[in-house]
Order: sequence, then structure tokens, then C-alpha cells
Amino acid sequence: MAKSDYFGLSWIVSVILAIIPFTAWICGFITRLQEGKIVAALIRLIFGFWIVWLLDLILMIVSKHILRLLNI
Repeated sequence: MAKSDYFGLSWIVSVILAIIPFTAWICGFITRLQEGKIVAALIRLIFGFWIVWLLDLILMIVSKHILRLLNI
């Protein structure tokens, strides 16, 4: 099974988690913290509930990866 962005889970499980706004918000925050991207995690926590959620959902379905704007 191919691994995806949310905690190394399968793509279909990651898409299901990305569909639900609250779980996508929390999973996106934790995923960015695990990668060591503190600033990106804080921006996700503060601003990412609707806009970044929608972008993460679309990109998860199309490219199987969540949006990564900041590498810091």
C-alpha cells in the first residue's frame, strides 16, 4: 500500500481524514509539527481551518500530498 501524508497512513484513510474539516485541521497541524516546521504548523493552526483545509483536500485527492507552502 502506498503511504500518504497523514502519519504515513494509506491514501484512502488520509483522504477520509482530510474530508472532515476538524480532523484535517488537527492532522495537518500535527503532521507539520512532526516534520519540524513550527512556523507552518502555527500558521496552519491559526489560519488554516477553511482555506488551507480546502487546498489540502483538493491536493490530497489529486496529487496524494498535502499543501506545503513554507519549508520553515
